[in-house]
Amino acid sequence: MDWLEVIVLALIQGLTEFLPVSSSAHLLLVPLFTDWPDQGLAFDIALHFGSLLAVIAYFRRDIYTLVSAWLNSILKRQSSSEARLAWAIIGATIPVGLVGFLVKTTLETSLRTGVFMAYSLIVFGLLLGFADWRYSKKLKHQGEQGFTDEYHMSIKQIVGIALAQALALIPGTSRSGITITAGLLLGLTREASARFSFLLSIPVIVLATVLQTGELVVEQEPVDWLTLIVGVIISAISAYFCIHIFLQAIKKLGMQPFVVYRVILGVYLLYLFA
Repeated sequence: MDWLEVIVLALIQGLTEFLPVSSSAHLLLVPLFTDWPDQGLAFDIALHFGSLLAVIAYFRRDIYTLVSAWLNSILKRQSSSEARLAWAIIGATIPVGLVGFLVKTTLETSLRTGVFMAYSLIVFGLLLGFADWRYSKKLKHQGEQGFTDEYHMSIKQIVGIALAQALALIPGTSRSGITITAGLLLGLTREASARFSFLLSIPVIVLATVLQTGELVVEQEPVDWLTLIVGVIISAISAYFCIHIFLQAIKKLGMQPFVVYRVILGVYLLYLFA
């Protein structure tokens, strides 16, 4: 890998991992416009590890509070909104973990095509647009009091978002996009939907990284440590600023700009592959 390839791929991963636009669809475009070889499993792991570092760094105070509250709920039987959120994150990770373990390889091999990802971008993008439009309409009539935040979710809301996250294994769906969509449809605010989605990404990325690392050990692939370190740094920095800007932007812009972008990208992929 040359340094341009390292920088471009790391930026794509960092900028699209947490936006509701599907990182897999963007990575699909890279070989269409370049003659770069496959970057290899080790580099994939490095980029995801960079994204993981970014979300942990950004929510470090929240994570410390959640972990402390979760331990207190076990050791001291102390209930709190923070402990409930921690348990919600754990519980909402189970469906995607089970589905990923059972059918991830099948989904990636049979559905990871340009045409299928194009339709996923469009369909789930329009669903996100509907959810955000519905949220804006209710917000105008009811105000923030008509919604809940991530600390006061019901079992129904947690289960609904958990099941939606399992759909993220479908290529082109976008994990953040589908979980934010579910959050909006189930009565969470925009900010709460996004924050819960980002917190949910931590155990998901950890699980994916552990599985990929196991595959790497089996394959005994050679490792270029300098390339991996640079990839981690660029991915982490870009993802960190992406999270910050996204959380600020949705307060004023909502999700519609991302919906428009998804539809345009989906149509472009259909033009290329259909």
